[in-house]
Amino acid sequence: MTVKVEVVEGGVPHQKILIAGLVGSLICIYLTYLNVVSGTQIFAFFGGLGAIIALIWGSHTIKVLASYGIGTGVPSAGMIAFGSGVIAMLFGTKTGIYAPIVTVILAAIIGVILGFLANNVLSMKIPVMIQSLTEMAIVGALTILGFASMMTGSFTLKALASGTMTLMGLSLPSYTVSLIGGSLITVVFFLGAIAIQHPFNACLGPGWKQDRMLTLAAECGFLSMIVAAIMAIPFISVPAAVLAFIIALIGWWYTYTEYITLSKRDAAAWLDAKPIPEQEAQ
Repeated sequence: MTVKVEVVEGGVPHQKILIAGLVGSLICIYLTYLNVVSGTQIFAFFGGLGAIIALIWGSHTIKVLASYGIGTGVPSAGMIAFGSGVIAMLFGTKTGIYAPIVTVILAAIIGVILGFLANNVLSMKIPVMIQSLTEMAIVGALTILGFASMMTGSFTLKALASGTMTLMGLSLPSYTVSLIGGSLITVVFFLGAIAIQHPFNACLGPGWKQDRMLTLAAECGFLSMIVAAIMAIPFISVPAAVLAFIIALIGWWYTYTEYITLSKRDAAAWLDAKPIPEQEAQ
């Protein structure tokens, strides 16, 4: 017996989500530069918000790609997004103030190459493959850059790769206590990768609704931001880390309660639904 499960279309067009996600994420990440202007680290939380916006966009990109019958490839899409994104992000951070823009450009190039290989070498022949993998690479790069910016207060390679340690009252540079040197970037990788995969998997089915899935994506993003805020304590000032934690906690609670409300709405709508039609074996 085979059952056909289709993803329902509707809601906000994907192109609008793409534009809003790209622009919103870039603006938020660039707002962390206010730390440099003000000489504080209090604006670090904007990086986490930028990562969440990218995750919401990315979850919908996965929905578009998986609608072509590759639902089991959702985890793979998340891994390839962040695997390619971290490469673009690390190279992009070497360009200083231009880091977010350069990161997007590099990620787009990597994504196009991966999409071409998937369609023309692996012969997957999926119409949206190149665009989707390009978007996923950018989403992965912006998510990692956003969380990294929040945890260190900056989006430059120096801030990510170098830290300081105190020895006999002297502050000495040390790469082992940095985000990259301490391998915490690996944790950031998986915080984003899991958050981007879960929403579509959890909401997939004949009762799929766009608002419910995107709300879950935001909830997963804020949950990851909570963890990132806690990990930020060794790298930025305690007030800045606590502010990021509070914002993440409030955002998580709101999106979580909203998701539960939407889930009850959609569950109630299916109480009197007809059984899923069976597909005859060919």
